[in-house]
Amino acid sequence: MPGSVGLRDCKALEKMVKTHAENGGLYGAICAAPAVTLAYWGMLKGLKATCYPSFMEKFTAEVIPVDSRVVVDRNAVTSQGPGTAIEFGLALVEKLYGKEKMEEVAGPLYVRPQHGAEYTVEELNSAEWKCSSTPQVLVPVANGSEEIEAVNLIDVLRRAGANVIVASVEEKLQTVTRRHKFNLIADMMLDEATEMQFDLIVMPGGLQGAQKFASTKKLVDLLKKQAESNKPYGAICASPAHVLQPHGLLKGKKATAFPPMSHLLTDQSACEHRVVVDGNLITSRAPGTATEFALAIVEKLFGRDKAVSIAKEMIFM
Repeated sequence: MPGSVGLRDCKALEKMVKTHAENGGLYGAICAAPAVTLAYWGMLKGLKATCYPSFMEKFTAEVIPVDSRVVVDRNAVTSQGPGTAIEFGLALVEKLYGKEKMEEVAGPLYVRPQHGAEYTVEELNSAEWKCSSTPQVLVPVANGSEEIEAVNLIDVLRRAGANVIVASVEEKLQTVTRRHKFNLIADMMLDEATEMQFDLIVMPGGLQGAQKFASTKKLVDLLKKQAESNKPYGAICASPAHVLQPHGLLKGKKATAFPPMSHLLTDQSACEHRVVVDGNLITSRAPGTATEFALAIVEKLFGRDKAVSIAKEMIFM
């Protein structure tokens, strides 16, 4: 909400977007912004639109509200919340470049086949994850880490109330993500984090980032100590195949990974699942499974009710 108000009150932005729309350009907004910003500017008059459910009543009378995850009407694209963000992005890609390009982008993400459905987890050898009253979670990051996976882990776990420490394995706090070169500023360097105790260590993917993790002895030592202590650890995308597998951290475990890399796992019997929990290990496949992965972690740390509550708050389900 505060961000949408800030956008609404920015006169330079309002002028820019209105000029863009008048020239036939595509425009859009998600979460509170369709109602708080676009409708306030009069840019949804006579159009169907959606927004975060609790803001639907803030649409002006000229807007036709639709309770849908993504709504496209003429050149306006609107969506409901964090859990619909990938769908929103893909709708924009389709409007700009066509359906074929959208499908090309969506494929490697491994998005959910049924948007809004309840997330599922393949759990084997069920075990209770014992943790502090406030779970302490380490999320290492490196140059080349996958941005969607890193941000989803950090965001969802912090929403749940975990104390998430983001630690850089590089020589500085700032890391540059894999595809779009976003700057991600870590909370601390890994050296500092090695002095701390964690209930869970979980790694995002991204091939370059995973390779850096695999060659970072201090991180590998932390992971091995975590596993030997029967404490939870996990990874998504490239990291199960390029970090956990070569360092013996999947021995005797079922796991999944980014599908084009799943052949690197010794045991591939669980690779078709989107999220796999085997005792104290949790793994997942790709950017499009990152929210499910994070929610599954919340479920193990805080319980199913908490995970479902966050999923609904995010409009993920």
